[in-house]
Amino acid sequence: MTEHSNLEKAESGAPSPNPLHRAFFARNPRRVARELLGKVLVRKDENQFLVARVVEVEAYLGENDPAAHAAAGNTPRTSVLFGPPGHAYVYFIYGNHYCLNVSCERDGKAGSVLFRALEPLLGIEQMAVARGLAPQGLSDLRNLTSGPGRLAQAFGITRTRDNGGDLTSPRSGLWIGEDGFRVGKVEVTPRIGISKAADQPLRYTLSGNAFVSRRKTPPRD
Repeated sequence: MTEHSNLEKAESGAPSPNPLHRAFFARNPRRVARELLGKVLVRKDENQFLVARVVEVEAYLGENDPAAHAAAGNTPRTSVLFGPPGHAYVYFIYGNHYCLNVSCERDGKAGSVLFRALEPLLGIEQMAVARGLAPQGLSDLRNLTSGPGRLAQAFGITRTRDNGGDLTSPRSGLWIGEDGFRVGKVEVTPRIGISKAADQPLRYTLSGNAFVSRRKTPPRD
């Protein structure tokens, strides 16, 4: 596990990372994706906190990216991608799991980053329960949040609950923060689990992190 940084200071279990500003997301998804590595995803549910570090993401470049949902244009389903940056875009895939993205670029221009893997830091037992793995699931923490479907389930992310939510505001209950973690080497590879524009180097991972997904997935719709 990586160091928890100032998360360890909160003896009550409440984390203290600073939320990212909206301007962080109002940029090209490539830059946002790379710089999201090492940040933390936080879920506040009543008095419980779930916290995990971002270790793997993929950039999607908007209407001109054949693999992006935004390629279909501004529709009721994709409207979040064309709205203000820093908002959650959640979709249901393969009839069995959700995927979390954050909108990028300026308002009116689509772009997004898909969260592919997290390293769990706080609320691990609750994550295991949400994944239906407790107590035996705790024997291998990689099973909790390695892969977009797994991390969404661990954090209780659904389209009804989170789509359109403001990921720059703790008031939303799901947000992204900075806790002072120093990122080392970043690896860049082609995206995985898609059939269109699959050769573009738009997948970013923290090199050597055990929670980065390894298995290739079926093509992304």
